Amino acid sequence: MGYSTNLGVILGVIGMLCLFSLLYRENRIYRAVEHIFVGLAGGYMIKAVWAEILFPNWYKPMMEDGQWPFMLLLPLGLLYYTMYFPKFAWMSKITLGIVLGLLSGQIFQRTSSEYIPQIQKSFKPLVVHAGDTSIPANGTAFGTSLNNAIFVFILLTVLSYFFFSFEQKNKIIAGSARTGRLAMMFAFGAIFGSTVMARMALLIDRVWYMLHNSAWQIK
Repeated sequence: MGYSTNLGVILGVIGMLCLFSLLYRENRIYRAVEHIFVGLAGGYMIKAVWAEILFPNWYKPMMEDGQWPFMLLLPLGLLYYTMYFPKFAWMSKITLGIVLGLLSGQIFQRTSSEYIPQIQKSFKPLVVHAGDTSIPANGTAFGTSLNNAIFVFILLTVLSYFFFSFEQKNKIIAGSARTGRLAMMFAFGAIFGSTVMARMALLIDRVWYMLHNSAWQIK
């Protein structure tokens, strides 16, 4: 392990300990290291945008493949920086409008491709017969029917909780809404538990880095 590698590992361990000092309380050391990290991340992002996006998708097709219409994207992108000049700030709205339009279309396409299949899969049969293709490999028709019934029941109760168009005075609807709220609380608890476990995995990774890849273990 070389000197530069040793120094990088030592700085990484020091920076990690400084960031974990936030667990004690807010302090100047944490804020200083946080600002350094944000600055390094910003520099890395600039390099990544050029190496992974602009160069292969814009510069290379334009300069090597002769696709000169890509040159029109340069002044369009530069218009975005006119926002720093009050007299010409309106020009930045041209680029901003085009970008928002493209992103809106992509988000709509991604959302429809993600949620429409989920809506389709929510229509589950309550009675499953033997030999049905929806039965898992190690499952049974009765178990699958019971699982589908529980799924539909929870789905309807959760949806009833979001009926805000009218006051829920009916006992059946009010009870269904309470059941749906309870089901969501269980789901949020499971999500929170998985988040805690993910944070613990990050902590274990950092401890492993400090103990097994440290600079003082020179071979």
